[in-house]
Amino acid sequence: MNKQQVEGRVDQTTGKIKQAAGKLVGNEKLQNEGKTEELKGKLKTAYGDTKEHAKDAAQKVINKM
Repeated sequence: MNKQQVEGRVDQTTGKIKQAAGKLVGNEKLQNEGKTEELKGKLKTAYGDTKEHAKDAAQKVINKM
């Protein structure tokens, strides 16, 4: 697991918490911040996943040499 994957998952969780808190207290702005943060986390995680897959693929090529 790389840095982007970890940060992405933290951002996703934080976003979900903000959404729930916003919904609980009726704060639409907080809900929207949460949605934005969750999306940011998903993008970071996807970037980290892609980076990890590329590293794994490169390592397979090197191992075949």
